Amino acid sequence: MDFSAMSPAEQAHMNRIIERKQMQDFMRMYSSLVERCFNSCCNDFTSKALSSKEVHFYPPNLRDRSVLTKPIAPPPQEQCVLNCTDKFLKHSERVGARFAEHNAEMMGANMNK
Repeated sequence: MDFSAMSPAEQAHMNRIIERKQMQDFMRMYSSLVERCFNSCCNDFTSKALSSKEVHFYPPNLRDRSVLTKPIAPPPQEQCVLNCTDKFLKHSERVGARFAEHNAEMMGANMNK
């Protein structure tokens, strides 16, 4: 956006509004991601104790993961959350790319008129 016609105070005000809106959008996306992945991956509430799927256990001598030569697979629930997050972010990236393409087409069409 071009705020060059505005006074410095108006520019600062507009920047604050835009930053606030961006933070709200980010928090909405993050909350949606958390809710979606939690509902998809966490479904056993029959006990206060964590199930073996929910506990990421390493023997005492392997707790420092930097000493491992090959990675240990995460437990199923954690893997579910990782997959869910990955899908959500890839989807968001793809939608953003399509939006940018559509916006560029619209701007090009407006310039030709």
